[in-house]
Amino acid sequence: MRDKISVMISEEEVDAKVREIAAKISKDFAGKTVHMVCVLKGSVFFACELAKRITVPVTLDFMSVSSYGDDTKSSGVVKIIKDLDEPLEGKDVLIVEDIIDSGRTLSYLIEILKQRHPASMHLCTLLDKPERRVRHVDVDYTCFEIPDEFVVGYGLDYAQKYRNLPFIGVVEN
Repeated sequence: MRDKISVMISEEEVDAKVREIAAKISKDFAGKTVHMVCVLKGSVFFACELAKRITVPVTLDFMSVSSYGDDTKSSGVVKIIKDLDEPLEGKDVLIVEDIIDSGRTLSYLIEILKQRHPASMHLCTLLDKPERRVRHVDVDYTCFEIPDEFVVGYGLDYAQKYRNLPFIGVVEN
C-alpha cells in the first residue's frame, strides 16, 4: 500500500530558509571555523545543504545515537552507535539536527559533548516541535517551527522511506 503524503513545507520554502539560516551562521561565526556535528541519519540532507551555503570555513563530523527504553517513549538515555572521528576540544561546534521534539535525547547528547571541552557549542535544527518538549533545549538556529504532525522528507523518514523527498511532508492515513 502506498502512503499519501501532503506537502507541509515546499522545496522552495526549505531552500530559502536554509539560505537564510546559513547567512546568520556565517555572520555569527565570522573569523572562525564552524565544526558541524551532523546527527545521523536524519540530519545528513539538511547538514549538507546548510554547509554548502555557509561562507566561513566548515569542518564536518558525524554521530549516530539512539535513545532506548520501553517501546512507547524515549528514556532520554543516549546510546552512541557511531561516535565522532575528531575531538571537539577548542572547536566552535554546531550540532545539526533534523527535528527536535521531546528534547530528551538531544539534551543528554549536549551534556556528553560539553564534556569534550569545545570552545563553544550551538544547536541548529531544520524543524522544531516545541509543544512536544519535555526537556529544555536551547536552540540557536531554527528553520521551521511545526505542529505535532508526523513528517517526512529532507532526511526524515517513515520506516526508512521518504528521506529523499525534497520537501517536508505529512504522512496521511
